[in-house]
Amino acid sequence: MITARRHMVEGVWKRLGLQNEELKAVMAAVPRHLFLDSALGSKAYSDISLPIGAEQTISQPSMVAMMTNALVPRKGDKILEIGTGSGYQTAILAHYTPRLYSVERIPALSKRAQALLEQLGFRNVIYKTGDGSLGWESWAPYDRIIVTAGAPVVSEKLKLQLTDGGRMLIPTGGRESQKLLCVDRIGSTFRETDLGDCRFVPLLGKEGWEK
Repeated sequence: MITARRHMVEGVWKRLGLQNEELKAVMAAVPRHLFLDSALGSKAYSDISLPIGAEQTISQPSMVAMMTNALVPRKGDKILEIGTGSGYQTAILAHYTPRLYSVERIPALSKRAQALLEQLGFRNVIYKTGDGSLGWESWAPYDRIIVTAGAPVVSEKLKLQLTDGGRMLIPTGGRESQKLLCVDRIGSTFRETDLGDCRFVPLLGKEGWEK
């Protein structure tokens, strides 16, 4: 598994042309197969998204790498993750922050991810079950926000939970395919940069899609 994981990461870095050695080491250390059903273990280190139940998926490793690299998390950043899902992206982000706040809409997924992450030694994640499209106002503002589900538009609630100088990555567009946007807050203004096409499950909620 370790060899397969390293091979996967090397392949992703080569395809994306990434230079981020710290992120490369983090992804090489996180056992992706543990975040999947054992029946999918043979596919864990392929660069593909896979089902995790409840009509949700674990993102393909190249998307996790690209989004984390574009987020530019810094040591000590206060980070909000919308969509705990399997917990795989959570484990990557937890490396960068003393406190990671993660919101998941589906209780069973949140509970399973929390149990696994605690088993793996992650003690710096605070979990919430609820409507991620609204963010988590009680802990705002955040230096970095990452959204791992596709929204119809950029959530105003989430934008306002960014610090001045903060950054958010969010997929927006249709229910089936989106554009990955990088949103930077500069004072009271927000600059959006299109990072390309992507495909995520829909972000359901008051500032997302209806069920």
